[in-house]
Amino acid sequence: MELDKMEILIEKYFQGETSIAEEKELRSYFSSQDVAPHLEQYKAMFGYFTEAKKQEFAQEIPHHTKKRKVWWLSVAASVVVLFGMVTFFVINTNQAVTQEDLGTYDDPEKALQETQKALALLSANVNIGMESVMYVQEYDAAKSKVFKK
Repeated sequence: MELDKMEILIEKYFQGETSIAEEKELRSYFSSQDVAPHLEQYKAMFGYFTEAKKQEFAQEIPHHTKKRKVWWLSVAASVVVLFGMVTFFVINTNQAVTQEDLGTYDDPEKALQETQKALALLSANVNIGMESVMYVQEYDAAKSKVFKK
């Protein structure tokens, strides 16, 4: 009877379904001398668990940590950021001076030509938009023929 109970408990143990009391019973069974021959293979495992439970860690862990001196890294990063900002502002101020002259012409004939080019471009784009409107008007006409109101 006890042998059948131990086999059932071992199955439950490997499936993770045993309680603490059942595991204690298994440890006490395998620590005794009268273990069934076909269960001898588990004796070493349960004996190891019993011995491992008694072990204590005796070595002292050092608590000091080394602080790295990385203040120079923050100084270098600040210098890089400052250099990047100065470069950005120098480049943008030079471009702002050249962009102020855009759109102004000293020669009235050149100004007229550029204005005509701009208006021709605008006209071409408006005409493309008008072609789309014509398709919509054709669609409305066809729809009104099919669906008479």
